[in-house]
Amino acid sequence: MNGNSNGFGSAAGMVAGEYIRRHHRHETGQNQCSSTLVKYIKAHVPLVWSLVRRFDQPQKYKPFVSRCVAQGNLEIGSLREVDVKSGLPATTSTERLELLDDDEHILSIRIIGGDHRLKNYSSIISLHPEIIDGRPGTLVIESFVVDVPEGNTKDETCYFVEALIKCNLKSLADVSEGLAVQDRTEPIDL
Repeated sequence: MNGNSNGFGSAAGMVAGEYIRRHHRHETGQNQCSSTLVKYIKAHVPLVWSLVRRFDQPQKYKPFVSRCVAQGNLEIGSLREVDVKSGLPATTSTERLELLDDDEHILSIRIIGGDHRLKNYSSIISLHPEIIDGRPGTLVIESFVVDVPEGNTKDETCYFVEALIKCNLKSLADVSEGLAVQDRTEPIDL
């Protein structure tokens, strides 16, 4: 796991560390890299989870997904075919839902095919309640493990995947916080 500074104090870091130990276990092989990223979102867990849990609609917040076709019900083992927007070294991805826990707010996926270089990619995303600026918020933790492609180093591979996840988490925060502001907005009687 690469060290990623979350910009918060040691108490917040200890809480995140406990969630990581509990929910983000990856077996990392010799030619693989793994990392964990943390994002704080100013929206309550149920709202953020309503976006994350939609295995069939990742394009709701993932900016590099242009289209998704899910097969079957939203249950463990379900597959989705994802079309990736141009500009990335990929066009399609076939992904399997590994875990969907609505009680603990944990989603795990595994990439099982497609036109890309992320072989044996597996990720876990978990959501946890957090008070941010005195309001209910969400601590989002996403971890992954992936093979290092031939011709790349572990650092290069982790840097690339982390950059994608950071974009996804920033977009998740933007969408969630936008929806949260709409929820808090009340009509003004004139």
